[in-house]
Amino acid sequence: MKSRRKFLQTSLLAGAGLSVPSFIQAETLRNLANKISPSDTINFGVIGCKGMGWSDMNAHLKLPNVNCIALADIDESVLAQRSSDVENLRGKKPAVYGDYRKMLENKDIDAIIVGTPDHWHCLNLVDSLSAGKHVYVEKPIANTIEECMLMVEAQKRYGKMVQVGQWQRSGSQYAQAIDYVKSGKLGQIRLVKTWAYQGWMKPVPVLPDGAVPKGVDYDMWLGPAPKRPFNENRFHFNFRWFWDYAGGLMTDWGVHEIDIALHAMGVTAPKSVMASGGKFAYPDDASETPDTLQTVYEYDGFNMLWEHATGIDGGNYGTTEGIAFIGNNATLVVNRGGWKVIPETENVEGERKNKVEEVPHTKPEGNALELHAQGFVNAITSNDATKLTCGIETGSIAAINAQMGNIAFKTGNKIYWDEQKGQFTDTDANDLMKANYNNGWQLPKI
Repeated sequence: MKSRRKFLQTSLLAGAGLSVPSFIQAETLRNLANKISPSDTINFGVIGCKGMGWSDMNAHLKLPNVNCIALADIDESVLAQRSSDVENLRGKKPAVYGDYRKMLENKDIDAIIVGTPDHWHCLNLVDSLSAGKHVYVEKPIANTIEECMLMVEAQKRYGKMVQVGQWQRSGSQYAQAIDYVKSGKLGQIRLVKTWAYQGWMKPVPVLPDGAVPKGVDYDMWLGPAPKRPFNENRFHFNFRWFWDYAGGLMTDWGVHEIDIALHAMGVTAPKSVMASGGKFAYPDDASETPDTLQTVYEYDGFNMLWEHATGIDGGNYGTTEGIAFIGNNATLVVNRGGWKVIPETENVEGERKNKVEEVPHTKPEGNALELHAQGFVNAITSNDATKLTCGIETGSIAAINAQMGNIAFKTGNKIYWDEQKGQFTDTDANDLMKANYNNGWQLPKI
């Protein structure tokens, strides 16, 4: 059946004259999907449907052999909206659930998309894997290093496909840039800069605690996070700026950029980390995580710098976000807009010449998020984990390094990593690796 699914996916796309999923219109998709028997369809469910959970599902629905048959969310208004969205795309409403655990009992679901806040990812993933589902989990994979490590072990135990939503891995410009870095043409790379300057981010206004919105199961939203009164600032989207649920821009954007940097350089863990920053742009707003941060990672033979800033766009090399590999011969800069190589020059017989050939700005091809979705489906249909663009171990490396940056910031110390023991040499730093579950929820046991 898996080989039939793979054949059907390939042949239907080819028969429609389509090479990139984003070109398929809803009516065309419905017609293609209707030609596929239920036994050859990959049925998806979504946990957490408002933001990236829906963006991910929408990307997967560009593939005709994918169907969405179930949605789980703690907000009834979100369930109603996304149920209608699925119906508009495919002509049939999915089943809806307020508790994702009930949804996982549905034997017809093959794969789950996890789009909940970060503090829920570990429970959602482990429960989905133990229910026999493949999982596409949003980044960062978890809110603590302990959870990241546990999630890797869970995938090994249950053996299902897990794709992490670090979709830059599926971008053509990143693949080309990584190949160039590994070619050695940049010469000895001494520094890698990674950054995200986010001018669109304005102060989060201080708001009083209030009543839970109608149709929202707030206790379920909190889950293992500490019990707190409802506050709009901590709910949809803005949860990212509060330590109970996430790690700020360090983990929200950092995992994307750090992932590319570490993969290109062929490293997984630093020797040391130090960080400095704070709420310098908006000191009196409601958020907790730093709006300005510089983090220095020491690896064998080079340093990596992460920096972020809110409210301004003036990032390195004239870009709001990106990765720069700074070598003796040239600097390669890559971001979501493309990549380029800026050569160093040298004096040759009285004339300045480039050490390497310049590579002009090269734009990406295709929609990376949709290609990332296609990679996950290809892995499922072929039962081949090598087709995953960003598996759980890969996702854990980026998430753990980003968490290390936040831990260094919180301790205020330069912290050292013992790779053999899988922990820091600092007791306070090791305490911050741990997941502390509340409200009767317990860290899964593998």
